[in-house]
Amino acid sequence: MSADNGTPPPDPAPDLLETLRQVGAAGRAGVDATLDSAKAMRTLVSADISLARSAAGRTLALTAVAIVFGAVAGLLLTAALVAVLALRFGLPWSLSLLIVGLLCLAGAGIAGWRAMHYFEHTRMKATRRQLARLGIGELAEHTPEAGSAQSTREATEHMPPKQTNGAPVKDRRGIDVTPP
Repeated sequence: MSADNGTPPPDPAPDLLETLRQVGAAGRAGVDATLDSAKAMRTLVSADISLARSAAGRTLALTAVAIVFGAVAGLLLTAALVAVLALRFGLPWSLSLLIVGLLCLAGAGIAGWRAMHYFEHTRMKATRRQLARLGIGELAEHTPEAGSAQSTREATEHMPPKQTNGAPVKDRRGIDVTPP
């Protein structure tokens, strides 16, 4: 206690070396925590990729099994329909086969047409246009700048599919540009 007013003397200030040690220890603790987080993230991503790979293989195998059973069921139903047309309705076997064949052909045509329609969604048109607007990707040279008021969709839809000499449009590296 101080003789003047009865209060205890203040703690002496830590020296510079001790302060630097504390800062260094805190920095090492931060780096260790960052490394631990990175290791945990790496483990998580590795496990996630392994799970996805395993699931993709099983999905492919079960899809093949479903296709086989679906094809067998389709063939049996087709045979039953031919038999019903021939035996129940008295149509000749050849006409029954022709009717069922045409129905199957129409179904395959409609399914193929719809598949091509949905396949267009895999081209990621909007994403490619936005990346091109930012100057990224094969369409970047054929789209307006990011601050422009011109529509990127219109610019890419009106992009000529071929050059004036009939060759496909190419980017600056000589790679064919696939229009969105």
